[in-house]
Amino acid sequence: MAESAKTPPQDPTLYDAVVIGGGPGGYVCAIRLGQAGKRTLVIERAKLGGVCLNVGCIPSKALIHASKVYKKAKDGAAMGIIAADLRVDFATMVGWKDAISGKLSGGIAHLLKGNKVEVMVGSAKLAGKGRIAVTLADGSVQTVQAKDIVLATGSSPIEIPGFAFDGKGILDSTAALSLSAIPATMAVIGGGVIGLELGDVYARLGCKVTVIEAAERILPFFDADVVRPVEQKQKKLGIQHLTSHKAEGSAYTADGKVNLQLRDGKGQPVELTVDKVLVAVGRRPNSRDLGLETVGLKANARGFIDVDAQLRTQVAGIYAIGDVVGNPMLAHKASKEGEVAAEVIAGVPGAAMDVACIPNVVYTDPEIATVGPTLQELQASGKAIKIGKFGFGALGRAMTANAGEGFARIITDQTGLILAVQVVGPEASELIAQAGLAVEMAATAEDLALTVHAHPTLAEAMLEAALAATGHPLHQLN
Repeated sequence: MAESAKTPPQDPTLYDAVVIGGGPGGYVCAIRLGQAGKRTLVIERAKLGGVCLNVGCIPSKALIHASKVYKKAKDGAAMGIIAADLRVDFATMVGWKDAISGKLSGGIAHLLKGNKVEVMVGSAKLAGKGRIAVTLADGSVQTVQAKDIVLATGSSPIEIPGFAFDGKGILDSTAALSLSAIPATMAVIGGGVIGLELGDVYARLGCKVTVIEAAERILPFFDADVVRPVEQKQKKLGIQHLTSHKAEGSAYTADGKVNLQLRDGKGQPVELTVDKVLVAVGRRPNSRDLGLETVGLKANARGFIDVDAQLRTQVAGIYAIGDVVGNPMLAHKASKEGEVAAEVIAGVPGAAMDVACIPNVVYTDPEIATVGPTLQELQASGKAIKIGKFGFGALGRAMTANAGEGFARIITDQTGLILAVQVVGPEASELIAQAGLAVEMAATAEDLALTVHAHPTLAEAMLEAALAATGHPLHQLN
């Protein structure tokens, strides 16, 4: 009898797909590829979960929550809560935060393994068509091959002239999440999302915080009335806003503090001396040193990698997702793109990045959460709109939580179709999911108004705003 043919051994360096980056976009993409039966490798240079899980979204929200618990206990006298000898053990708080990230990162490793996805720790660069060179911890270089490659390399904090990150007095967001002690004073350069969230944290813990913003107001990409409750609450907390101020340089003083040279809106010099400086002026895509030139790929003028609706780059077999492809730089947007890219690679018919809206959330106090265009943008478009608005100050559940600041606003066209929703108030980050579903399914204000909402809940603010948008409010005068 003829000897049966033997299956040749599988090349251990050849994969169906390699995902460079194990953040919210990369690991989700890899899970979906594994579920589709693709032999997949994730290459992560640090820890699974990327910036978001390890030094971004998750640890910052842990500190935000912890600082809120402290502040509520401190201010609980009106509710009959007297906290004697209340203090913060900051080292324990930071350790608690780190433990959460570690547990979640381990969970991702478990999910990847369960979906037969391999993981390699190292720094990856493209090395020609279908080839990736990975520099390992010991300095050696290992080359792997793939039919399809997904770039999910994320982004990094922007460093500005005169404020080089040193991890001592001048910090990026990563360093600000792992300080050894609460500073007495801190300057935050940048009145955007990251700066205001972390400014809130340290102000609640007793730090004197000054926010420096070049624009005329903080969070300039939201409607002014949406931001106003945050401005007012931060001022009550003792946070100073130096808007229309530019940071031009810094120098260390003899006692180790940082002296900042600023310029106000009239061009006059201003000086400020603080213990720590957090630079939070934005993030840049990690598209440098990726070896893009080896495959004929080039980032655009802003450093982003251009992709189509299927997340394909201009080079066949190479995809890109998340922060590296452009704004908004949000973890949930990256995850969705990761799913889509995996489906395209797996050959799912019709797979494309086709969503009606991406929720935007700011975890200040009160929180801000929105879907769709701003009110200002809709008004500028000339489109006829209807507006329904309801303040949390008139909502029973908000009053019982001592959180009556802000409002929910629903904006529709003349047919009642929901175009946008803005919420500033307690748990806005949770309430916005209902709004996102409404916009995604092309719901009307009447659809929301007809939906029975549990009482008493914060979600009733959405119900009342929907009723107002239909012209038939209940718990407010028309």
